[in-house]
Amino acid sequence: MKQGAVLIAGGRIIDPSQGLDIIGDLLLMDGEVARVDAAGSVSAPERCAVISAGGMVVCPGFVDLHCHLRQPGQEEKETVATGTRAAARGGFTTVCCMPNTRPPIESPDIVTYVLDKARTEGVVRVLPVACITRGQQGRELVNMKELAGSGAVAFSEDGWSVADPELMRRALEWSRHLDLPVMDHCEDARMTGGGAMNEGSLSVGLGLKGMPSSAEDAITGRDIELAELIGARLHISHVSTAASLDLVRRARERGVRVTAEVTPHHLALSQESVPDCGTSAKVNPPLRTSRDNEMLLDGLRKGVIDAVATDHAPHALHDKQCGFEAAAFGISGLETALGVLLGFVHEGRLDLVTLVSRLTAGPAMVLTGGGPVGGAAVSSVLSGGVPHGLGTLRVGAPGDVTIFDQALEWVVNPDSFVSKGKNNPWAGRRLKGKVMATLFDGEIVYMDEDIAVEVKGLP
Repeated sequence: MKQGAVLIAGGRIIDPSQGLDIIGDLLLMDGEVARVDAAGSVSAPERCAVISAGGMVVCPGFVDLHCHLRQPGQEEKETVATGTRAAARGGFTTVCCMPNTRPPIESPDIVTYVLDKARTEGVVRVLPVACITRGQQGRELVNMKELAGSGAVAFSEDGWSVADPELMRRALEWSRHLDLPVMDHCEDARMTGGGAMNEGSLSVGLGLKGMPSSAEDAITGRDIELAELIGARLHISHVSTAASLDLVRRARERGVRVTAEVTPHHLALSQESVPDCGTSAKVNPPLRTSRDNEMLLDGLRKGVIDAVATDHAPHALHDKQCGFEAAAFGISGLETALGVLLGFVHEGRLDLVTLVSRLTAGPAMVLTGGGPVGGAAVSSVLSGGVPHGLGTLRVGAPGDVTIFDQALEWVVNPDSFVSKGKNNPWAGRRLKGKVMATLFDGEIVYMDEDIAVEVKGLP
């Protein structure tokens, strides 16, 4: 149920899609952006919720290109209900859920199931990503046309690459026809099988089988060449190596339709974090070197990397409370993403507007194919189920808004997460910067319990 009107008053409104950075007021009416103007110039209509946002940042709702909601089939780890609540708490109003469910998202019926769950139990927008091959077995393509028609917004094998280059070529041909991206996990499994962390002297010292960076680089290079040949849209998921980043950069200079994302953990943590964080730092692709961290941050600053995506991967406690080699890969990261990323802003290594762009307009344009993200009607939908107006506060766009305090310090306590996943390497650490409120489709779906954000006129 949409609230009739919400006025967010006196915040620093940052909307990179419009080059907007002002102290102002934002009015939402009937679930849409109705007006953005200088502070004090927008009057609250009758029966209006008024949020005083002085000293806070107001921006488009964050868009996460890569998260795991685990439903159907792994509800002990996460559900659409708990995962979308975690997303709202992290400032995300749109999440793209990966297809490695049980059964995987490989048929229109399962896409419809996820969308129905999101509509009835979720609190933010869920955009399903479908498999590339049936059962994620790498042998036979799914019916990509049917899946796009049912609402899939992209295709991915998620934690796997398509090993057969001819099959990948055919998938890219179909994706070009549908004008939807293939989201590519780049890993040559022949080089990484049984690996647990980045290959190097540290893995040798810890007695752990390594996963070489060349396994990522090889598939990144192969699939960029295929995308260039076909003219398809290729999105490199969770890029983690400097060499893969350079392949993306050079491909973009040639005009290849390739985009890329990076996770907060591949920016903020390195392989040196493994001894301290234990299984909470076991991810795929693995945490790399500090040099990779620096190059990825530079790529984010310069726009070679279009988006930050969480790769939120919640697990049951027993999946992580075991030996490192036996532990599952993944971090439950929706609720800590902003605080981790703002660390780079506070250190002067990343501009705040750039960060907001990589969480809003950047990922929105990955989904829409690089076109304008502007303010068509909410009901207008692109092919594959992506609504117009993501990542922007243009008039007529969905009333998706994130409000955060970039200076507020807080200590990460996974026991307080609304996600079922408590596997997080920042447990017990102090972060600076926190989401205070999240609005989806004009409705307040999260508000910080401990900080006084004044609200008036709620029914």
